[in-house]
Amino acid sequence: MRDFQAPGRSAVLATNGMCATSHPLAAQAAIDILKRGGNAMDAAIAGAVLLGICEPQMTGIGGDCFVLYSPPGSEDIKAINGSGRAPALADADKLRSQGVTEIQQTSPDAVTIPAAIDAFCHLADTVGNIGLDAILQPAIHYADAGVPVAPRVAFDWSKDAPALNPRAREIYLLDGKPPQPGQIFRAPGQAEVLRRMAQHGPEAFYSGEVAEDMVATLNRLGGVHTLEDFAAARCTETTPVSGAYKGIELVEHPPNGQGATAILMLNILSHFDIAGMDPFAAQRAHIEAEAAKLAYDARNRFIADADHTDRLDHMLAPETAAKLAALIDPNRAMAAPAPISEAVHKDTIYITVVDKDRMAVSLIYSIFHGFGSGIASDRFGILLQNRGQGFTLEKGHPNELGGGKRPMHTIIPGMLRENGRVAMPFGVMGGAYQPYGHARVLSNLCDFDMEPQAALDGPRCFSDNGDMKVERGYSDTVRQQLSDMGHNVSVPDTAIGGAQAIRIREDGVLEGASDPRKDGCALGY
Repeated sequence: MRDFQAPGRSAVLATNGMCATSHPLAAQAAIDILKRGGNAMDAAIAGAVLLGICEPQMTGIGGDCFVLYSPPGSEDIKAINGSGRAPALADADKLRSQGVTEIQQTSPDAVTIPAAIDAFCHLADTVGNIGLDAILQPAIHYADAGVPVAPRVAFDWSKDAPALNPRAREIYLLDGKPPQPGQIFRAPGQAEVLRRMAQHGPEAFYSGEVAEDMVATLNRLGGVHTLEDFAAARCTETTPVSGAYKGIELVEHPPNGQGATAILMLNILSHFDIAGMDPFAAQRAHIEAEAAKLAYDARNRFIADADHTDRLDHMLAPETAAKLAALIDPNRAMAAPAPISEAVHKDTIYITVVDKDRMAVSLIYSIFHGFGSGIASDRFGILLQNRGQGFTLEKGHPNELGGGKRPMHTIIPGMLRENGRVAMPFGVMGGAYQPYGHARVLSNLCDFDMEPQAALDGPRCFSDNGDMKVERGYSDTVRQQLSDMGHNVSVPDTAIGGAQAIRIREDGVLEGASDPRKDGCALGY
């Protein structure tokens, strides 16, 4: 139980349905959908699309998604890959011949075909109850009427605005400036796109005037995208991957997502007595940082489009974790593994919903960097993702840029299963931090018996490419001890990640938790 004399928030408890996400309007929209007869999938999609209006720097219809869900009364967990592919004419050799060594965020070469919309339409049709038209109405309403900009959103908006191209600045700045908290943001162009989708389905996005707008914008800037690339966009049903930590099964989306990295990190941590450490002291932070360096190095080597990599079994093998754990010095930081050219950053949204029948949905949806590529389509103002930066230009690498390939993705939805029962859909935003965050949340629950809200609230640290970021929630003593161990310690300007979770308790009660690092909340009824 939390200390009621200290800052914090209580868990949200309900029995009929629950949503936890990073913006209150989206959480409320999801609950409204549940109350009118929609299921958890209907509610999650409705909330997610609305988040593209509430948090346009984080996500939008020009982006990708990954989804884990469990059907009502089932212990099975299904996965949908809603990540897009490079255009068919994408050519790493051509870029290398031009002297390009890394794909730049605001280049059209960074824009992969957005696939979230196909995934949402597919899931609304095959899993949802109320139909795409009803699902999209909250987002259409708020895109037209406008949304007051929330405090954390305003903070991110100002930081990320330099990426916006001239057309995007017309749409996403107010009088040429990032909006302040409480100012109203409207997106009438997106409202029109959503209305067309509500009437005609995914074809309204992937063909006709909307697709022509996106292709013409990209071609004008030098992109090689075609209408055929957009018409070919399809989500894919996949099989989740999983691993156990102290009796709790962590279920993740398979590659091209980086979820296997979290499983490997936990496999490494299982070789240490984490439960015997102070949860927020230097020793735990150090061991986690070292485990993350090794797990992320494996990610960089092996995770790519599933059609182009076959090393997952090796990555998740117990003997692999044992050999990596043996490399960790409990008292001294290792040098960061040499980075390769994949860009990894930190902007996305996450939403989880559980309904009265206990369907659970874990959905993550992103345009990658803040405001994605910064490229907004000329007519409708659709911000296009920069997921192509997830490719490497290293010749022969499984994650090398290539026509029709999916890049390595940072976004990962998660679920926990206990004794075969789906126990908690959850997610941790924060780009590269996400596998680290999944491991930290599960360790908080298992090693330190924290309630879900406390597991999300606790201070975070992250060894990110040689920079040991340690939030202000840690003491100066911890920072000094980590520095003495050889870590290059800094205090990040921006809080590390954000998280949401819903625990499905055995007594039938739903327990929602929402990270105070974001503007959102958990709501139930």
